[in-house]
Amino acid sequence: MTKLTKNRKLALEKLDSDKLYTLKEASVLVKEMTSTKFDASIDLDVRLGIDPRKSNQMVRGVVSLPHGTGRATRVLVLCSPDKEAEAKEAGADYVGLDDYVEKIKGGWTDMDVIITMPSVMGKVGQLGRILGPRGLMPNPKSGTVTMEIGKAVKEVKQGKIDFKVDKSGIIHASIGKVSFEPNKIAENAKEFISMVNKLKPAAAKGTYIRSLFLSSTMSPGIKIDPKGLDE
Repeated sequence: MTKLTKNRKLALEKLDSDKLYTLKEASVLVKEMTSTKFDASIDLDVRLGIDPRKSNQMVRGVVSLPHGTGRATRVLVLCSPDKEAEAKEAGADYVGLDDYVEKIKGGWTDMDVIITMPSVMGKVGQLGRILGPRGLMPNPKSGTVTMEIGKAVKEVKQGKIDFKVDKSGIIHASIGKVSFEPNKIAENAKEFISMVNKLKPAAAKGTYIRSLFLSSTMSPGIKIDPKGLDE
């Protein structure tokens, strides 16, 4: 059995594992239970009552968090020369096409989001085997294949994230940092959960959101009452 560290033990002492916390309570507690020397990420896990193996029950979407994610997002824009200035002005970290396509073929994936345009998807599509498993493949549904390059870059930089349910029926998302004030953590979480609710598949039966857990990188999960989001 793994021995509990001192900090883990102190964190568990603050948590009532049998209690369903309101979102407001959880946002305060997750900060109190985190003792890392770095600015840990705040994560939200949403277990859904769906069967992700069925295409008509897949849940995938994008959401703009009101207070951003708290982390610097490295954006690569793969575009034609006439869109390069627009991408750079919007704040893209890397801009180009052929050189970056070759670089990625060589194994380079030092970016968080890739934005591209429909006319160059023929070249970008060749990178599917490398980018797909890493969740980096651009997709029109997430707004990362678009002619509005500048707008897409700005949205990502300001806190727009994309998400999808995994094969276990759980959505995992990073929604902020421990340094955020509790109200900002709660507001980001509430916006994320609201979007997940909007994406409920028509084929989903029974309870849609089965459980919600808020945690930091090194903290235990805090179980949230889905009915206590406004308290």
